[in-house]
Amino acid sequence: MRTPLLLDIAADAAFDRIALGTREDGFDFDAYRARASQVAAWLRSRGKANTAFLGMNGEALPLLLFASGMAGTPFVPLNYRLADSDLNKLVARSAPAVLIADDDMLPRIAPAEGIELIARSDFEAEFLAGATPERADLPEAETDIAVLLFTSGTTGDPKAAVLRHANLTSYVMQTVEFLGADEGEAALVSVPPYHIAGISAILTAAYGGRRIVYLPAFTAEDWVTTAAREAITHAMVVPTMLDRILDVMAETGETLPALRALSYGGGKMPEPVIARALAMLPHVDFVNAYGLTETSSTIALLGAEDHRAAFASDDPLIRRRIASVGQPLPSVELEIRREDGSCCAPGEHGEIHVRGEQVSGEYLHKKAIADDGWFATNDAGWLDEGGYLFVEGRLDDVIVRGGENISPGEIEDMLRTFDDIADCAVLGIPCEKWGEKVVAVIVSRSGHPDIEAMGQTIRAQLRSTKTPEQWFVRGALPYNETGKLLRRVLKAELAEAVCAD
Repeated sequence: MRTPLLLDIAADAAFDRIALGTREDGFDFDAYRARASQVAAWLRSRGKANTAFLGMNGEALPLLLFASGMAGTPFVPLNYRLADSDLNKLVARSAPAVLIADDDMLPRIAPAEGIELIARSDFEAEFLAGATPERADLPEAETDIAVLLFTSGTTGDPKAAVLRHANLTSYVMQTVEFLGADEGEAALVSVPPYHIAGISAILTAAYGGRRIVYLPAFTAEDWVTTAAREAITHAMVVPTMLDRILDVMAETGETLPALRALSYGGGKMPEPVIARALAMLPHVDFVNAYGLTETSSTIALLGAEDHRAAFASDDPLIRRRIASVGQPLPSVELEIRREDGSCCAPGEHGEIHVRGEQVSGEYLHKKAIADDGWFATNDAGWLDEGGYLFVEGRLDDVIVRGGENISPGEIEDMLRTFDDIADCAVLGIPCEKWGEKVVAVIVSRSGHPDIEAMGQTIRAQLRSTKTPEQWFVRGALPYNETGKLLRRVLKAELAEAVCAD
């Protein structure tokens, strides 16, 4: 099944339901499909293999995603936050392509063979303005690649993850009820276009029949204002966004009564932040979603009732589940494996492996999935006795000190139990004596952290080898816009500051 069929069946069944934009002047599903088909015909006339997009959120994005599928060209959203030199490398890798770019980003693009550059203003004037056009008559598309999504490159050069139509439609149809949304429901999308959450938001909203409202670029003030004005019922944020949203709500007194569900993911959610959110928004269902680009989005969920049960429980085994990502979706298989490939017992740490129709596990010109369908995520984690998944971070982040593998996530979780710790990161920094030394970077609420007490607690509850040997206090840690800690950036900065043994 191809992704445009998700829009087709929604438009057939609910043609006059508003699908994109504001309540007053948004496009209904019939106009959505018709405009996408006209874009598809235009793309076919350009004769390029790919359709690339460089720009902020907006209605052009879903039109291009579905039009690319109709035209048989993979959709390639590009990261506008990259440095120009890195961005142009991805542009060249996307060729031959039609590249639609925001007008103010056009000067950033160097001439590249096979790239036809189109100003977004010109594109929108032709395909988003005016009366609803007739649907274009299109031949059957053949390409089975729906999206090429460059990974974040936080630990190396970005890879082009291949998401095929079958992967994406499997995820949507296994997790979303067709037209399950009420006619008045609306989703506020503020994650960037080049993130898997932005892609899945388009597909799930179309199949579920839910209106999409875009926030071009995130600010907490704009998010709260838009959510209130548009009666937003559903949204997805990353942890750093949620904390700032709550600050604005506390300042303005806004309660967002229409909001029903708020999902979060992309990074570690500090327990004080989600506890505050549950207290301020008791009418909202919170969901923690864990997934990867290579798995077409979510593979595990910590649902609303799990959140409430964890916070209400005096049992530490139940309470700790607020730090988990919940249980695997019924449509996927998930295992924790040792280095030799055998399965770990509950509570035993290893690498997360996943299998299912939504799992691509494929990069351009490189297969990364086993012949039996299992995909090694390169994420470290463990399952508790109830099947709740705890994710500890990338295996690349493991600290090797004197031949011992040390998980930074375990130490970070302990640091977060201190009331004074607003944020933290534990890293391995090159060291002549041990190979790597354990270094902690903390963000203190008071500005005067008791480092000695924290070190003593870690030494007593974990062991001395896991106790940070050097500590750094910062006002904030570096994150990308999807909530991932930029460990590579932090390690490079600290390597020069750490004294050699």
